Parts: sequence; C-alpha cells; structure tokens
Amino acid sequence: MHRDDPSPVYVTNPGGGCRLLLIGDHAGRAIPSGLDGLGLTPADMDTHIAWDIGVADLGERLSARLDACFIRQTYSRLVIDCNRRPGAPAAMPEISDGVTIPGNLGLDAQTQAARRAEIYQPYQDAIAAELDRRAGRPTILVSLHSFTPVMQGFVRPWRMGVLHRDDSAFSNRVLALLQRELGDAAGDNQPYRMDETDNTVPLHADPRGLDYLELEVRQDLIAETSGQDEIADLLARLLLAAIRPG
Repeated sequence: MHRDDPSPVYVTNPGGGCRLLLIGDHAGRAIPSGLDGLGLTPADMDTHIAWDIGVADLGERLSARLDACFIRQTYSRLVIDCNRRPGAPAAMPEISDGVTIPGNLGLDAQTQAARRAEIYQPYQDAIAAELDRRAGRPTILVSLHSFTPVMQGFVRPWRMGVLHRDDSAFSNRVLALLQRELGDAAGDNQPYRMDETDNTVPLHADPRGLDYLELEVRQDLIAETSGQDEIADLLARLLLAAIRPG
C-alpha cells in the first residue's frame, strides 16, 4: 500500500461506555492505489459486491445513540474480505455475484500475504485491542452487515435478519424483539445462516466467551440518511432492551 492510502481501520468513540462493541467487516469500499481499482468500474464499486451499503453510516449513528465504540473496515471486501478466514478462496474472490474481479485473478501467495498483513490484520488487531481493554467488563460483540434486496433474481422479503449458531442468548432476545416489531420480515438466520464461512465473530467472541449478534439490514432501508436515522432509532431501542431483558 502507498503511504497516502487510508488506514484500514476507522474507530469511532473508542472506549465507549456501552457494553456493545460494534464492528463493520464490510463497511468500506476503498481500494489501495496500487491495485488500479481491481480492474472494476465505479458502477461496480457502488454495488453490494464491493461493500455493505449503509453500514458505515448506520454504525456511526448507533455509536452516537448508544455511546458504543464502532470499529469498521475501510477497504472493500473485494480487496480482502475480513469476515472470511485467511486463505479461504472467498477472502479474495475472483468472481462475486457473477462479476469477474480482474485484480484478483491468479493472485500469488506473496500478494495474498501482503493484503492480509496490510488490511486484514490491522482490522482484527484493533478489535482484539479494544476487547483486551475491556477485560473483566461485560461486552457483547455486534457485527453489522447489510444485504442486497434482490440476489440472483430472488426478491428477499426480510427487512432485517439475525445470524447465529443457536448458541447466543443475546441474538435470541434481539430476534424476538425484531419479530415482535416486524413479524415475518425479521429473518431467523436469513438471508444467510451463520456458519463456518463467518470469521470475525468466532475469532474474537469464542476464545473470550463473549455473547454476540450478527445483524443483517436490507440495503434499501439504510441507503439514505432518513432511513439510516429511522433504523438506528429502532435498533438502538431494541438493542438496549435486549441488554436489559425483562
């Protein structure tokens, strides 16, 4: 990476008082200047293949409403997907939702290692450092994501979804609250199921014995400022209620 390229990590409200630690694996869409845009067009970089649309702004709003720390990735998931295990083919995909990524074709081991060292590792290290500072303090890891309303021709009916592994009391409480508000538009392990492809939550929550939430919000709901404010208000209320059940 060039010295003028942005930092791979952006931290809002470090040390925030809320017990929720917010993270955004796919919040950014920057590309290091030396990668020539990965051979993609600006229009490609505006779509869901490049980033989780709306998550950066949603996370900032939740951080302010909750007094929570928010740690987000600056670079596009196409450069390296921080929610995939190092070495997994999907970490630097050659094709995403039918779009070929020219800058990822035939990457050698040295190039892959450089991306991990320059982008993936600083992001994960920042999360680990914040969790280390909170040692002994109750913390719940909240991973914010967004999903495209239509995928491979299928119109997704959910407004939000909670991804989990049937091992999270906090996720269960948030899901119940969302279902009370949204009915069937709140997805249980929809539009994805949390499984072995997920990296960041298991990497940090499991060794520390932390509860977690992996939350998906449909992108059209948070693509604009008004929607971001509306969803942030709703989520702040429900997340606080889930922290203090009963």
